[in-house]
Amino acid sequence: MTTSLKTHIALFSLFSLSSLYFLLKSRRLRSLRVHASSPPPPPPTSPKLFYVSETNTSKTLAQRLHSSLLSNSLQFALTDPSLYEPDRLFSETLLLFVVSTWQDGKPPPSSQYFSQFLSDAANDFRVGSLILSGCKFAIFGVGSASYGDTFNAAARDFSKWLKALGAKELVPICEGDVDAGDLDTVFNAWGDKVVRVLKGEVEGESCTNGFDEEFEKMEEMDEMEGMEPGEVDIEDIAGKAPLKNSSTELPNGGSKGENGVKEMVTPIIRSSLEKQGYKIIGSHSGVKLCRWTKSQLRGRGGCYKHSFYGIESHRCMEATPSLACANKCVFCWRHHTNPVGKSWRWKMDDPLEIVNSAIEQHKKMIKQMKGVPGVKQEQLDEGLAPRHCALSLVGEPIMYPEINSLVDELHRRHISTFLVTNAQFPDRINILKPITQLYVSVDAATKDSLKAIDRPLFGDFWERFQDSLKALRDKAQRTVYRLTLVKGWNAEDIDAYSSLLSLGEPDFVEIKGVTYCGSTTTSKLTMENVPWHTDVKSFSEALALKSNGVYEVACEHAHSCCVLLAKTNKFKIDGKWYTWIDYDRFHKLVTSGKPFKSEDYMAMTPSWAVYGANEGGFDPDQSRYKKERRHGAAVLKN
Repeated sequence: MTTSLKTHIALFSLFSLSSLYFLLKSRRLRSLRVHASSPPPPPPTSPKLFYVSETNTSKTLAQRLHSSLLSNSLQFALTDPSLYEPDRLFSETLLLFVVSTWQDGKPPPSSQYFSQFLSDAANDFRVGSLILSGCKFAIFGVGSASYGDTFNAAARDFSKWLKALGAKELVPICEGDVDAGDLDTVFNAWGDKVVRVLKGEVEGESCTNGFDEEFEKMEEMDEMEGMEPGEVDIEDIAGKAPLKNSSTELPNGGSKGENGVKEMVTPIIRSSLEKQGYKIIGSHSGVKLCRWTKSQLRGRGGCYKHSFYGIESHRCMEATPSLACANKCVFCWRHHTNPVGKSWRWKMDDPLEIVNSAIEQHKKMIKQMKGVPGVKQEQLDEGLAPRHCALSLVGEPIMYPEINSLVDELHRRHISTFLVTNAQFPDRINILKPITQLYVSVDAATKDSLKAIDRPLFGDFWERFQDSLKALRDKAQRTVYRLTLVKGWNAEDIDAYSSLLSLGEPDFVEIKGVTYCGSTTTSKLTMENVPWHTDVKSFSEALALKSNGVYEVACEHAHSCCVLLAKTNKFKIDGKWYTWIDYDRFHKLVTSGKPFKSEDYMAMTPSWAVYGANEGGFDPDQSRYKKERRHGAAVLKN
């Protein structure tokens, strides 16, 4: 081999080794750079306690559970899902949820982004079914069983989606019913169980006593049918009402009355209502003393019905034969402490017993006013003989199957009737006997706003609402649309309200600003939603103008923030309004048994009650009572 060839071979070997060296070095450096630029693994996240809430019910429950967890040295972050970045969910290892179901079985609007993210992930095959395999969860649902199939649907959806992503239940889902009266008790039991499981004191188990046996039966059935244990829908049988075919349990709370029929008012609901001043009559009725009754007993003025229709407020009894309702209105001044339902399914009391007991309880409350400053013996004696009954205390009076018999009994005693219905039972309106004055609550003018405000139980609520308005056209006696204006909710829909007037052609339209009843867990309303009297007047004038002269503004009661529209062709004669009622004439007409109409028992409206009068609807024979808010003192002004 020549020297030149050896030299070439040596140089080639040197260059090859050098190239290999630099290639390996560059790859190592590149690897180090990539490793250095990669973020460090995320630190372990703290367990989360989410509250999915609209009216703060779930939030309040979650706060209570959070305190319990902390007191047991269990560190959880109380979290609002609307403020949480959903992408972080896949790094969580322990999650607790308190989930409210809102409209149509969906979560509240504030949590829908979080909910949609979870739903999309669960249904996206690219995400996979093991991404949350290292996570455990527990869910408590907050809903109303009266909504049927959508009861706690949001909570069940959350459970389904988390399972689809591989998460494991710490304890089975527990479903609370806000209408059963035992929500706090059920939640506390579930929360205590969660704490015990987290502390290792017990293993995961059903959250409600008495349902474990049913769950085991269902598991056995599934295995017999060849199903996988993981396919059992635990949420359908654990922690909520019993199976539908169970004859020994009562859905939606309630205790058994005679012959196994449950009573409408449970002990918990009874206690809650009695704390608010209600006198519960039998198993489903109630009576309460109105503040305007007290006011006129003291000579300090009557309610708007005194100004508009001549009612003597100190002789008016406020009652209902049905504490249950088919709506859960956002402005409910009873704070949803009464039962709800879509049909009568309770024990039924005799109408005569209801009337007797209502009058007896009313008299007892009137007697308690004796000795109160301003109450004169003459007024007290008159108050002990009620002449008017406002069947509008709470609930839906026409749900009571014997409503006609009850009205007959009141009329027999010369007690006039002012009945208010929530426009969800048109068939019941059709069969009503003559009422002194029949009201339909018109809480909104469009389908969407009515759904948002009244939160009705019926799926066909809008059709029922429209049919209820149409049912008024066939009533010969006085009929009224009652509008409650809520700023930011329904106070801007004048055109839509105007279109509803032709459906029922009511004699009157009462327009009243919503009354703020304080902050509650069932309503998000604040003082910002309460219109001024000037707002109500402007709305009323605009609505009257839209009617093209069919209606005019007739009366007002500034203290109640209320205005009355009346039909001009019936109740305005020679420039004078006749919105008041001749009650003696009404009772004679009822007793006669002959057909009669609203014009047959009308009376002239006094000048002080007419719209635009200086008195603003305040009876000059009464003494005006005003509080000096700044100093906390009270003064009387004649």
